Amino acid sequence: MSAPHQDKALPTRLDRRREQRHVLVVAVEAVVPEGLAHADVVVVAPALNSRLRRWVSDEDAARRRAEERLGTLVDQLRPITGHVEGRVGDADPLLAIGDALATFPADEIVVAAGAEFSTGRALELVARARERFALPVLRAGGSQAVAA
Repeated sequence: MSAPHQDKALPTRLDRRREQRHVLVVAVEAVVPEGLAHADVVVVAPALNSRLRRWVSDEDAARRRAEERLGTLVDQLRPITGHVEGRVGDADPLLAIGDALATFPADEIVVAAGAEFSTGRALELVARARERFALPVLRAGGSQAVAA
């Protein structure tokens, strides 16, 4: 008789997990967005590269920079969030977002871009992500998330 009791407890745990926010952080810089306490977070760090290096398939340095950015951000988010994991993504941030959304059911997307990634480029990425994905997209600049 204990088996039905265990089955009843399972949906409650699943419902509680789904109530948690699922946030995809696109780390074009190692900027820590605010408001992620207790959220389930996946960080994707696009392997940003110059057009020339991308054209000649010279991606090693770009992937190393992305791995460093990813490690820094995941380490900073670990004590804040409910769960965080990360991965290096495609050089094109929109493709990196699409790849991550294929396996992570995000409720929102946060583009983490500070001063080094130009404001214009960050706003363009936010606008393009809003057009392509049916999710709220915010930009985290400095220490706060702002609607772009």
